[in-house]
This record gives sequence, C-alpha cells and structure tokens, in this order.
Amino acid sequence: MFPEELSARLHKRVTMVDPSAKDQGIFRDDDPSQKTRKLSDQALAVAESLRASTISASVLTGVVRVVDAVTVASLGTLTLLSASGELTVHPLAAVGILLGVVLVTLVFQAADCYQVSVMRTLLPQLTRITISLSVIFGAFLTIPLLLDDRPALPPDWLGLWFGLTLLALLTMRLALAFLLRRWTRAGRLEHRAVIVGGGEAAADLIRDIQKQSSHAIRICGIFDDRKNDRSPAIVAGYPKLGSVADLVEFARIAHVDMLIVTIPINAERRLLEFLKQLWVLPVDIRLSAHTASLDFRDRASSFIGGVPFVDVVDKPVADWDAIVKRTLDLLVASTALILLSPVMLATALAIRLDSPGPVLFRQKRYGFNNEVIDVFKFRSMYHHLSDPLAKRVVSKGDSRITRVGRFIRKASIDELPQLFNVLSGELSLVGPRPHAVNAHTNERLWEQVVDGYFARHKVKPGITGWAQVNGWRGEVDTPEKIHKRVEYDIYYIENWSILFDIYILLRTPFALFNTENAY
Repeated sequence: MFPEELSARLHKRVTMVDPSAKDQGIFRDDDPSQKTRKLSDQALAVAESLRASTISASVLTGVVRVVDAVTVASLGTLTLLSASGELTVHPLAAVGILLGVVLVTLVFQAADCYQVSVMRTLLPQLTRITISLSVIFGAFLTIPLLLDDRPALPPDWLGLWFGLTLLALLTMRLALAFLLRRWTRAGRLEHRAVIVGGGEAAADLIRDIQKQSSHAIRICGIFDDRKNDRSPAIVAGYPKLGSVADLVEFARIAHVDMLIVTIPINAERRLLEFLKQLWVLPVDIRLSAHTASLDFRDRASSFIGGVPFVDVVDKPVADWDAIVKRTLDLLVASTALILLSPVMLATALAIRLDSPGPVLFRQKRYGFNNEVIDVFKFRSMYHHLSDPLAKRVVSKGDSRITRVGRFIRKASIDELPQLFNVLSGELSLVGPRPHAVNAHTNERLWEQVVDGYFARHKVKPGITGWAQVNGWRGEVDTPEKIHKRVEYDIYYIENWSILFDIYILLRTPFALFNTENAY
C-alpha cells in the first residue's frame, strides 16, 4: 500500500458515528479535564519534562541569515555615509553593498556557517566567519585591480566596512554560541520523536537513528498496544510508556515533533487503526521503512541521515508558515482593534445600559492541541442566565438572550473581544471556530457525533473560518450540521496557505449578511 492510499483512507474518518453504536455517549456536565486518559506515573513524568516547546532549526538558521544580511548591509551603508560625509550613496557603492550581502550569504552557506552544530561551537565557528569574510573583502580589493589598474571602490571605506562587520558578526556569533549551548542543555534544539510499536523493529530503528550523529533526534519513549511478552517493557534502553491511546494524551502534554510508526506497511489493518487514533495530533507522522525495499518518490519519503521514512501526515502550519501566519494575526488584529474601537465601546455601553452584569463573558473552549482556553465575548445573555459550560444550546427566540445580545449575535459583534485572544496567541484570525468544551447536539458531545472530531484542533482556532464563510455558522441542532463544520475545518487544515487565510478574511464581511442560523 502506497502513502497516497494511506492518506486517502485517513481522509474518510470524518464520518458520522452510528447513534446506535455500542460506545454511544450521553452528554455529561462534568469537568473537561476529567475526560482525559490516565497516564502512568512514568509517562506523566516524561510528558511533564517535555512541556517546553522546541526551536525549529530551519527558523533559527533563517533568522541568523537575515541578521547577517542586515548587519552587512547596514554597516556598509553607515560606513560609506561616514567616509564620504554625504547623505547620498554612489550607485557603484550601492551595487557593492548589495553584492557584499549576496556573497556573505553564499560563502557562509558554503562554509557551513549556518549549520546548528557549527553555530554551537566557539573557535571553529569564529574561524570560519573570519576566513569567509576575509575572502569576500579580499575579492572586492583584488579582482578590480586584476581587470584594471585602479580599485573600483575606495579601499579606506572597504577596510572600515570589513573591520566593523567582522567585529559585529564575531560578537553576535559568540553570543549565539552560548545561547545555543544553553538551549541544547534545556532540550530546546532537539527533534523529539516517539516510537509507535515495540519489539525488534523498534530496536533496529533506534540503533540506526543513534548512528546519525549529525541529527539531533531525541527518542522520548515507546508506545505499543501489545503486552510485554510480545513487546518488551524496555527496548534498546527506552521504556514503553503505554498504549497508542495513551500516546494521544501524552502528546497533548508533551511537545512532540514526530511519531514514528514501526509497524510493517503490509500490516494494513493494524496500521490504519493506529493512524486513525494518531492523526488528530498536530505532529508529523512517519512510517519507518529502513528495513523495507521500497521505491520512494521524493514527495512521499524523507530521511533522517540515511534512515528512510514514509511521510503519512505532516504537521500543519509549521516553521516559517507559523511565523507568517502569526505576523498576519498581529498586524490585522491590532489594526482591527484600532478601527473597531468605537464600535466596541458603543457595544460595551449598550450592554451595560440594557441589563446588569459584566460587559464581557468568558467561556471554556477547545484551543490548539485540545488545550482548554478562556475565550472572550461580549455578554449577550442575562447575567443570571449565563451558560459558561454550554449546557444548553442557544436556539431561535431563546429567552436568555438580551435585546442588545440578539442584535450583536446576529451581526457577530459579540465575537470582537476575541481579537484580544488573537493578540495573546490563543486564537488566530482564521481557523476552525473554538467550540465550547461541552458543546453537544441531542445530548451527545460533538466528539461522540463525529469520528476524528479532535483533528480540527491541529491548528489554532480562529475568529472566522472556512466553514463560517460557507454558511456553517450559528445553531447546531442536527448531527449533519456539526459533521459539515468539521468537514470544512479539515479541508482548511489540509489546504492551508497564507493566501487561503487572506481569501477567508476578505469573504468574512460578506458572510455576516447570512444571519439565518445566528440567534
């Protein structure tokens, strides 16, 4: 079975659960924290030690590249202005500064100055920086002389530019080396992996990964459904921390980057059953194929050193994508708060005059990776009838809704305080809407209605989303409605791009005119 077939089968899990199924649940008014699976003391201790998030190597090296380029360009410009005593830059000098930035980027890359393992060192890193920079500025001086009898750029300026740039880069790299060493000791620069499936296959994989000394892979533990007689409690020195179902709760606590499944690809039924449980997590899922003779296509495989893996699920909105999305959130949310402040102030005043009680309402809702967060809204119900646990679904003509509340709910003005949630990082502008922890239809929690429901929490929830701009907002009084919402949410996650976010934001004002299901 090929990776494309696995993915196709996974996409089918957003299906309705038979109401007559044996595991049908009834709505319970209990603390959502009590619904979590109980981990063993050992697994819980390991998970707690991994709460701190890791630092993406690609983002780190990208930031260092940008800082180097900005340093070279800014010092080149400042030293030129200082040497010439004028506020204008000669075109030839401007070309020289631009060429210097390009050469620094290319030569530093060729000299491995952007490898994390090199950036952690002191003398080797500083030596590479000094030699590379000397070669670049030496070329600026000598190449024009070989082609002509006079230097193309003023030697005095080049000398000042070179000296200050070298001093600045060496100072920053020295500080970076100490910082990276501290992050390494704290486990922030490692790539955390959990192995699914034990036995000899897991032991072989662990030994192969450990041979890849240049890759900071940390194996955090093993999870397997089989008993100890078939899957030992200790494999190659690593403990078995629980079952695959335990792994889902483990990954809710620990910041894990990748799940590696060691089950043979030909064990299709067992493999799909495991993947069905694991795909709801916001992590990369890889199938170990280091012992299989498979013809990999580039888009279906990846390697850790020389160890091949089949790529089944990629973590959505990771690395630079996450930074771009967060930047958009901050810019748009800040601007929106400024522009909409008169509306928000008027709304707060109207709520205060209409009925006694606080202006804002807090409700427990599911956030990224199933974390429970407090979401802000303008209060639209009478304070003594407020429903923070979402025990009762709001319906048409609901007597709990105030006069002002009915208007602001239809116009979605009640959602505007969630811009503060966006600034705090709990929400995004665009994403699956955050549902209340006890959201239910016909006395059945939504995770019991839709198989794979929690997969919508693989990204941050949003103020608006693909489901909402397609008309799926407001009351959810039938299983089909929550099914369609989750279907659109999964589509958004699997097809995310920054342009997709912008498109949804542009459609949102027009979608607000559809108030058919907004009560």
